[in-house]
Amino acid sequence: MKKKLRNQLFGALLLGLLSSNFALAQFTVSGQVRTRSELRNGQGTLTTKEAAPAFFTSQRTRLNVGYTGYRFKLFTAIQDVRIWGQDASTINRITPDANDGLLVHEAWGEIMLLDTTAAIENLSLKIGRQELVYDDSRLLGNLDWLQQGRRHDLALLKLEHKGWMGHLGVAYNQNQERKASTIYNGIPTGYTAGTNGIGTLYKSLQFLYLGRKFGKGNASFLILKDDFNKYHMDSTVRVLDKGTWSRVTSGFYVATNLSPKISFTGSAYLQGGKDKNGGKLRSHLVSAAAMYAVSPQLSVGPGIDYTSGNNRVTPNATNRQFDPLYGTPHKFWGNMDYFYVADGFGKNGLINYYLKSRYKLKDNLVMNLDAHQFVASNNVVNNDRVSLDRNFGTELDLVVNYGLTKMINLEAGYSHFFATSTLASSAVKNVSNPDLQADWAYLMINIKPTFLSK
Repeated sequence: MKKKLRNQLFGALLLGLLSSNFALAQFTVSGQVRTRSELRNGQGTLTTKEAAPAFFTSQRTRLNVGYTGYRFKLFTAIQDVRIWGQDASTINRITPDANDGLLVHEAWGEIMLLDTTAAIENLSLKIGRQELVYDDSRLLGNLDWLQQGRRHDLALLKLEHKGWMGHLGVAYNQNQERKASTIYNGIPTGYTAGTNGIGTLYKSLQFLYLGRKFGKGNASFLILKDDFNKYHMDSTVRVLDKGTWSRVTSGFYVATNLSPKISFTGSAYLQGGKDKNGGKLRSHLVSAAAMYAVSPQLSVGPGIDYTSGNNRVTPNATNRQFDPLYGTPHKFWGNMDYFYVADGFGKNGLINYYLKSRYKLKDNLVMNLDAHQFVASNNVVNNDRVSLDRNFGTELDLVVNYGLTKMINLEAGYSHFFATSTLASSAVKNVSNPDLQADWAYLMINIKPTFLSK
């Protein structure tokens, strides 16, 4: 009898301890299944007149697990990205490692360096694989449109208090554990889509972000240095050397409401130092956009993006081609991804004049219609040294979003590009016998359930 009573008391005590610990913690499990069926007829770059359109369905599947306890957070996101039919249904595995879409997208821990009674709201250290999303995602974004997304392996020190925030990030990449040497091969294998085709991933990265929220918006300053392993060419072979070339990007961003109906965003950035190939770099980006609420349902507004480039008429030893770093170009330079994504477009720079509109048909049904006019920011000269018109063409983007439920979203889009012969020339896209009328359509189904949150 005494033994039974003792066991009951022990069980009650254990349950009480577990309950009290769990009350201080939060455990969350969520997921995502996102399929996107695309009809491509010149998406990314112009095709030839003989080329047939492409059609496929890609799928991202994610499982997210988060845990928040006393003075710490843990988060992991496992994802699989594949094309339907990439693996034969009757064979266990045929996908080569380079194309294997199963990976850890995020895996980080965050330590609160001060307790809850401290005068400062937050001082924490976030370490591990994580997304970087700042301001409008122009230079630092998670590239969520791409099914793979973008993440970084780094340590992030965060100081936040009364609307101010200061973030200091540091990353140092290596291919593997080594006994000696720190030479890093940053050329990716497998699928290499990303800003400017990636080409080479940084060996190390450091950035300081200072932001301030105020009554009508927010403003920030960013300085970022990314370092690339030096190399030289031995015939056609790339040989890695000791040391790095460093590129520095710095500038400002502001977003504010000028009135109850008018909002404005603007940014300006400079790049200097060395590019990833060791060349001297001096480039810049300037952007400005406004939106006007015509009615509670309709908003319209113009904008312009200017990115510097090189002039082939009067060549200069300094590289003036601006690189938008690790942002989300799909959001800014047209939905068809002709510029600053996987497919190059020469080194002449870009001016993007655009007009955006957003119409809210219902609370869960929104339509966006945008128009872009793309022009080279420098003179364009082909391989025969003939000057060409700087006009690249016009793009129209239509996107419709429908929220079926809070966890299910449907999105459909259609884009058309009216290209010029300059865009197809050897100085830009370099496409022979091009079809100057390109279009692209997609249907995306996004399911993001939360399985458990306690």
